[in-house]
Amino acid sequence: MEPTPVLAGQGPVLAVVAAGGVLGALARWTVALAWPTPLGHVPWATLTINVVGCLLIGLLIAAVARQPRHPLLRPFLGTGVLGGFTTFSGYAVDAVRLVQHGSAIPVAVYVGGTLLGALAATWIGLAGPRILRSHR
Repeated sequence: MEPTPVLAGQGPVLAVVAAGGVLGALARWTVALAWPTPLGHVPWATLTINVVGCLLIGLLIAAVARQPRHPLLRPFLGTGVLGGFTTFSGYAVDAVRLVQHGSAIPVAVYVGGTLLGALAATWIGLAGPRILRSHR
């Protein structure tokens, strides 16, 4: 018996992830164009994109866990849109460029701010709706 190819039957998922990725990447690109970063400064656009993306993924996961929706919703929004919107590789490149530029304070603000902001935003996204519901 031959093993089933990993992507067998995954056409719809691949399509929604690709479509979502295009939308997320275009949104990130638009924000980066609107909010350029001078050399040696904190890339606030990328930091904000990553923190907002983490908040949104937390909210999405909380919503899907609470009330499952269409099976293609999470791949489209989570992996596709938010995966295309957020950027770990851009974060890493920006951090290396700040280090190369000798910008100690901006690199500390950027690396630390992104990490702490992303973790806090994800926690808020995951826990926030439940906490708000319990206080009603």
